[in-house]
Amino acid sequence: MNFPGMSGAGGGGLPFGGGGQAGAGAGGLTNAMESCYAKTVMSGGAGFALGGLFGMFMASMAYDTPFHTPGMPGAPGTAPGLPGSAGAATPISSLPLRKQLAHGFKDMGARSWSTAKNFGAVGALFSGIECGIEGLRAKNDIGNGVAAGCMTGAILARNGGPQAAAVGCAGFAAFSAAIDAWMRMPKDED
Repeated sequence: MNFPGMSGAGGGGLPFGGGGQAGAGAGGLTNAMESCYAKTVMSGGAGFALGGLFGMFMASMAYDTPFHTPGMPGAPGTAPGLPGSAGAATPISSLPLRKQLAHGFKDMGARSWSTAKNFGAVGALFSGIECGIEGLRAKNDIGNGVAAGCMTGAILARNGGPQAAAVGCAGFAAFSAAIDAWMRMPKDED
């Protein structure tokens, strides 16, 4: 039986056979997810989230040695002649537990935020460039990822000069080619 908004025996062009408002909403969502803007925002958001987790993990591993507290009395740049100034770093173990925890969480938050911003920027930049290249070439192959990796690496290394941009281009392109080739490999069905 066919109803308005449905074609054929089972339903509209949606994989779940929905029609009407639900089908229109799902179709609009699908179209939005396929746009370069949405892909760029989603990749930037995912990169930000994963970068935050990675930064938090790496910051938690950074307190093996040496135990000192930058920015505390004794850190470089404090006024000479004051107790605990220049050259005498205050061991973190000599601070009260509450100050140790406060310092650790503050540093962890700063590192996590910095890593999250960097991962988000790289994710958004790469996916936006790749989507644009895919739209221009009208192909979905490994060349899009390699070209996007090259452009992303060059843009990220642009402040280091042309040589750094070339190395960034080559490095990101090679990494992108390796990941894209691995992702496109046929899966073993055991």
